[in-house]
Amino acid sequence: MEKQGVQTNTRILILNGLIAGLYIAITLAIAPIAQGPIQFRISESLNHIVVFNKKLMWGVFLGVVVFNLLFSQGGMMDVLFGGSQTLMALLLTANSEKWIKDTKKRMIFNTIVFSISMVLIALMISILSNQAIGSTFFWATYGTLFLSEAIIMSISAPVIYYMNKVVHFDRY
Repeated sequence: MEKQGVQTNTRILILNGLIAGLYIAITLAIAPIAQGPIQFRISESLNHIVVFNKKLMWGVFLGVVVFNLLFSQGGMMDVLFGGSQTLMALLLTANSEKWIKDTKKRMIFNTIVFSISMVLIALMISILSNQAIGSTFFWATYGTLFLSEAIIMSISAPVIYYMNKVVHFDRY
């Protein structure tokens, strides 16, 4: 019995490592459009995996933190703000299964949560740019971040939904 538990834990650890690596690789592949006030981080589509298995959210979180630590223009601020934004949104979506039973509705909720939470990234960019919180710069930055996140998450939701039918993220 214990051996199977160890194998399951090892499998989840490996899958989280693979997800983190995939997040980093995808983000690096599109690096010129993955940072700044307009971010089309295709790797953000992996955020939807939490809808199917909350144990796999740590891979996405790790991918964000490692990418931001090693490759972002915002340095430690990006690790703090980007990591916090991702973790908060992932935890909210993971816990939403208690009151949102339908998978498609949770994916919509996830898209909304991630898009709204981009306010933290807008705060960071405003701070790094020496712009006032609440200024036109801040709201324009938040608007473009919100929109770009909403587009990526909306387009990728059906892709991840149908990918789950083959991969079965919830099996782990």
